[in-house]
Amino acid sequence: MRITLNIVGVLCAFFGIVWILQGVNILPGSFMTGDIKWAIIGAVLLLVGIAVLVKANRKGGGGEAKST
Repeated sequence: MRITLNIVGVLCAFFGIVWILQGVNILPGSFMTGDIKWAIIGAVLLLVGIAVLVKANRKGGGGEAKST
């Protein structure tokens, strides 16, 4: 489960960064280029990705059973 959450977190963060860069017209080549709406959506997705990564890598996090 931890590996899956790490993959999801990294992908969310990656796409969030790409969408931010496209939204602020730094990374051209798409219908999203220059549309601030996509920068905002990207920022939210980046935060979600970071939250998933933090959750997956906390001690005892990631949905794994704790050993007693």
